[in-house]
Amino acid sequence: MRLKFLQIILLFLFLSSINAENGYRLWLRYDLIQDQKVLENYKKDINGIIALGNSETIKISSMELVDGIKGLTGIEVLPFNQESLNRTIVIGNYNEEIIKKNISKSEIAQINDEGFLIKSIYEENKKFIIISAKTDIGVLYGSFHFLSLLQTQQSIENLDIKNSPKIKLRVLNHWDNLDRTVERGYAGFSIWDWHKLPKFIDKRYIEYARANASIGINGTVLTNVNANAIVLTKEYLQKVKALADIFRPYGIKVYLTARFSAPIEIGGLKTADPFDENVINWWKEKVQEIYSYIPDFGGFLVKANSEGQPGPQNYNRTHADGANLLADALKPFNGVAIWRAFVYSNENPEDRAKQAVIEFKPFDGKFRENVLIQTKNGAIDFQPREPFHPLFGTMSNTNLMMEFQIAQEYLGQATHLVYLAPLFKECLDSDTYAKGKNSFVKNIVDGSLNNNKISGIAGVANIGNDINWTGHLFGQANWFAFGKLAWNYNLTSKEISEDWIKMTFSNDEMFVNSISEMMINSRENLVDYMTPLGLHHIMGWDHHYGPSPWIKDKPRADWTSVYYHKADSLGIGFDRTKKGSDAVSQYNKEVSKIFNDIEECPEEYLLWFHHVSWNYKLKNGNKLWDEICYRYYDGVNSVNKMNEKWNSFENVVDSERFNHVKMLLDIQKDEAIWWRNACVLYFQTFSKMEIPNNLEKPNQTLEYYQNLKFPYAPGIKPTW
Repeated sequence: MRLKFLQIILLFLFLSSINAENGYRLWLRYDLIQDQKVLENYKKDINGIIALGNSETIKISSMELVDGIKGLTGIEVLPFNQESLNRTIVIGNYNEEIIKKNISKSEIAQINDEGFLIKSIYEENKKFIIISAKTDIGVLYGSFHFLSLLQTQQSIENLDIKNSPKIKLRVLNHWDNLDRTVERGYAGFSIWDWHKLPKFIDKRYIEYARANASIGINGTVLTNVNANAIVLTKEYLQKVKALADIFRPYGIKVYLTARFSAPIEIGGLKTADPFDENVINWWKEKVQEIYSYIPDFGGFLVKANSEGQPGPQNYNRTHADGANLLADALKPFNGVAIWRAFVYSNENPEDRAKQAVIEFKPFDGKFRENVLIQTKNGAIDFQPREPFHPLFGTMSNTNLMMEFQIAQEYLGQATHLVYLAPLFKECLDSDTYAKGKNSFVKNIVDGSLNNNKISGIAGVANIGNDINWTGHLFGQANWFAFGKLAWNYNLTSKEISEDWIKMTFSNDEMFVNSISEMMINSRENLVDYMTPLGLHHIMGWDHHYGPSPWIKDKPRADWTSVYYHKADSLGIGFDRTKKGSDAVSQYNKEVSKIFNDIEECPEEYLLWFHHVSWNYKLKNGNKLWDEICYRYYDGVNSVNKMNEKWNSFENVVDSERFNHVKMLLDIQKDEAIWWRNACVLYFQTFSKMEIPNNLEKPNQTLEYYQNLKFPYAPGIKPTW
């Protein structure tokens, strides 16, 4: 009897897990639309599918449409023959006769190789929809776009959509180690199970490919930039091949991180000097071997001469020498070498914010055409707010690739709800004045400003084996937003958030509007309770969890907090004006002039560029000290409002996902208070000024916060 009872319980748990709303499906949720009017309209336009072509990509497109339409509308969509055009969806590339008959050459000329067309066709008494492209992968992108129209309950009458990606390489960077740990990862272990590959193919690999294809991502770097050379050995290349074979029909190329010292570590050479003939030949042979396994291999991503990583400077060579070595080996196979600009040295006395320009600007025009310099959005390190990286306005003869971080290393990690589209947009929409006004970062990244042949954008992923992929359910929105902006950087944060909410939760208008507003404000809220007015890099040492503005006396000055905020009895902030480190001069003169002038400098960057008196009066009339306090307290109040807003929708969201977000918002509220109290109390020791009377006083002492320990913070090995 007891055994039977346990069997019943296990069966119940199994059935419950099948229908659990745990976030696993991401935004690819094809649940029946409840609005009957919308359903009836869709049923008037959809009856069947005609798939033209036999490639794996066309088959995937067809299956996705069949499954999606059935789930969303209840319509059993069956493959039709070419005579049954009425109320059908026709998919195929432009080489097919039906497509050529209904789509003009001028129309197809308006899209690029990855773009797509979706068009309603009216022919006598027939009406049908064509999803077409120059390539099969364009058809897949178009199919996902069509399904998103249904998911967001848009009209599919009179469709005339032409859509192409603005950036060529749209890549996720996984900082995944071969032991399945993830550096700066907050969603469990790596999804790459190297032990079981190549023969065991986890379903997650296919779901991962679907998710990325649905938002237009076309590349994935599988391994950490702090690279392990053995991934380039035969044993691992066989495993990488298995992943590449899965991703190929979804239009996703595989890239690997290359450790610069690999010729020594796995090649048996005594040097990795890029001018050594044996080294040159070793890389050529290694690249040829890689392409024998993976014919569409994307190329290498390299972190060199940064934070202890080996590089060409070990041999008195330049970054151009090192990058060109790999680029030359990759060129015969149309591969690219992506060389990271995140290079700084403790031995260099210059302001860390200046060091990338110092390292790379002298070599502008010296890199091969198939080299991209991958540059972080800001000059320090993925902070809650940074001005755009000065490299974007100073290297007009080099391919510059944007690097954003989707993982929230410095933005609360996986316990804080922070929607990053506003951060991404803030950088992309910045004007560098590189070639006069309207020389936006986005037009440097897409290659149009400098007529670059290759363009790229990368996002450091926070994807792990947590059931919902990203740790925090709303972390999915940042993956989604990165893909959407990589495809079309002109989309607004609001448009992207609304689509994600509709595809992930509900089309309820009040819910969509309220949660979208909450998401859009969330980044600014975090800046207020963490790093207001241009403060930066005051997080916990090494693990970057929680506030630690008091960090000092570490092996490197630029790994401390006091290096960045410079608080003293006179004021606070890093003087980067012409009278200070002169980092402002790395920007073009129109931008430099604004940042250099304390009266003109945007207040969100005030303490980034200026050391400011505690009594300095801001534009709203507040003294700097009072404004810092108000910002910290406003940030906490905003998180409280986020909690209230989410709690008001308990009856709209399923219980599992509702409670998941609710619990994390409760943590975020506590941690925002922690940030506020710790920072205000610490900076008060320099200002010697009172917290404004209308603000509640912290309930703990500064010493209490300074003595907190976090042996379980992500990235820290517990000590027993």
